[in-house]
Amino acid sequence: MSHSVTTLEELERLFPVKPPETALAKELDHVHALYARMIEASPFAVLATLGPGGLDASPRGDPAGFVVVHDERTLLLPERRGNNRIDSLRNIVHDPRVALLFLIPGVGETLRVNGRAEIRTEPALLERFAMQGQPPRCVLRIAVQAVYFQCARAIQRSALWQPPAADVRERVPTPGLILATLSGGRIDGERYDRELPARQRATLYRD
Repeated sequence: MSHSVTTLEELERLFPVKPPETALAKELDHVHALYARMIEASPFAVLATLGPGGLDASPRGDPAGFVVVHDERTLLLPERRGNNRIDSLRNIVHDPRVALLFLIPGVGETLRVNGRAEIRTEPALLERFAMQGQPPRCVLRIAVQAVYFQCARAIQRSALWQPPAADVRERVPTPGLILATLSGGRIDGERYDRELPARQRATLYRD
């Protein structure tokens, strides 16, 4: 007997209860004013993209409201300094479909947005999103297709907004340890960890 679910019929037998009205009524094809307030309160989002190598999910963060609701069908997301892998941007060039998951510290509900993105480089648009005198390299203009909030159960189960365990830093490997191990010692992990905080502060918005 197989325990793999491989068809819609099998999946529907596994979840026989139909979604309630509340799970359907919350979805819109535009950014309602109430959903705009959630986006404006969020300092962190996960951007999902699809490319020839598969799926990618990448963190995005800035002061709350960093994703701008240009109008009820358009979001603007600045592309800040990173490690220059530009995985998300490569994927968008290949396939413009994107998804965003917005988190708001202290709030259990999250907000999900699906749409299509294009990469924009108009100078005036870049200057609009300058931080510490440094404009982003580009801005994602996202045409909204679906918007809805996600209930708080996942946040509640994870206790995400609760104070972290006292020993969490001891249990989680540092970036330097990971790099030193995976590079076979070519990267000096202790030096990397030692210099990382200052380097991050200096390069939040500039190379």
